[in-house]
Amino acid sequence: MAQNSRRKFLKTASATAAALAVSRGIPAWAGVAGSAAPVQVWATYRDRRHAQAAPLAWKSAAEAAPDAIVLDPGATRQEMLGFGAALTDAACYVLSQIPQAQREELMHELFSPSEMALNVCRTCIGSSDYSRTAYSFDESPEPDPELKKFSIDHDKAYILPILLEARKVNPELFLFSSPWSPPGWMKSNGSMLGGAMPKRYFASYAHYFLKFLESYKENGVTINAVTVQNEVDTNQDGNMPACQWGQEYETEFVENHLGPVLRKASVSTKIWVIDHNYNLWGRAIGELSLPGASQYIDGIAWHGYLGEPSAMTRVHDAFPKKSAYWTEGGPDIHAADYLTDFTTWAETFNGIARNWARSITAWNVALDEKGRPNIGPFSCGGVVTVDNATKMVTRSGQYWAFAHYSRHIRRGARVFQTNEIGQDSEQGTASSVSHSGFRNPDGSFVVVLANRSPEKRVQLLLGSQMLEIDLPASSVHTLQWA
Repeated sequence: MAQNSRRKFLKTASATAAALAVSRGIPAWAGVAGSAAPVQVWATYRDRRHAQAAPLAWKSAAEAAPDAIVLDPGATRQEMLGFGAALTDAACYVLSQIPQAQREELMHELFSPSEMALNVCRTCIGSSDYSRTAYSFDESPEPDPELKKFSIDHDKAYILPILLEARKVNPELFLFSSPWSPPGWMKSNGSMLGGAMPKRYFASYAHYFLKFLESYKENGVTINAVTVQNEVDTNQDGNMPACQWGQEYETEFVENHLGPVLRKASVSTKIWVIDHNYNLWGRAIGELSLPGASQYIDGIAWHGYLGEPSAMTRVHDAFPKKSAYWTEGGPDIHAADYLTDFTTWAETFNGIARNWARSITAWNVALDEKGRPNIGPFSCGGVVTVDNATKMVTRSGQYWAFAHYSRHIRRGARVFQTNEIGQDSEQGTASSVSHSGFRNPDGSFVVVLANRSPEKRVQLLLGSQMLEIDLPASSVHTLQWA
């Protein structure tokens, strides 16, 4: 069945079910409990930031609006791992420079399960572009294939302490780590900036990963997953730590080196591949099609700079037992809407959740007011900004978008299907209101709505019951009920 036809069928089926529910006065989905419970509401728009609003009440649905959103908690999808941001060298340095009492307050706000509850965070294996310097864990002017000079001393100054502090605040913190470049001596150009790595160093590099994992664990930090390479398909023109990996190189490295080395050492750390844009969905299918490599691959790490999130669904449909994780994306510190782009980010997060991703991890959790430290060419901003002089913390639009998810959706929640009646999938048009639905392990329901249009009233249908809510222009709303 063609993709558009399949989508149209699903939309039509949902619309038909909702119409039958309304006309017969019976629930469209058996076993859905809690539709009589009051609905708590949190809103972000204009000068409001994740502010609690008046609760809503369910009522009998007399007539379905042509653009009503149909909630189907019986149609469950992926299990959520969580939400978070990257604890790069730059982010950890910025956090480490905050006076202790103030830093403890911010760490509690960001990571505590009772606050923002960020719980899926990224670290770097050596430096990224968001570092104070370019460094690896085996700095040597000549080749060191036996890794005699391996050391994580650099990270002991402020990276490991911040990671330990974050995990103390949130013991369920899941950490995954990505390299931007192998040590320069492993690469053809002799530098961490750009270039690629020849196969003769694959064995040494697999043990480099193992030594990193073991050294971090010895210092109290367990890493739960690794990606083979940040952004496999670019060398960034030599402007920052980077390394280009061909598809056959990545699969050979996983199949013959990294996978066997971790398995032999009884290391439970998961392996994710690609760690790059949606437009590489064909490559992801190709890599997962190779049984030798696929046996070691837990899932695909995705970025959203190119392509569409529906690429994750293509890969899921081909390999439903493999997971998807969204591992990078952040605002531009110089953008005029850096503080107010919450609707854009919520719309992005809805698209990610609706396309099978189990986690959403932003780029740097914290940077200074100039988007630094930064040795690369990009002008990213942090989820929060910490002023160098005053240490005042400013929360970005992305932060406030995250609040509508991470403060409400618990690890183990299941995404459930939400569809619009009357959406013209063949023409590719979509409502200006994006949406996603989740059911928490405790049975509570969460729906997030992002409205990028002028103010409008939206109807939500749950079986034979309905809610109506007025959504201001450029707004984000979280609805939660038991």
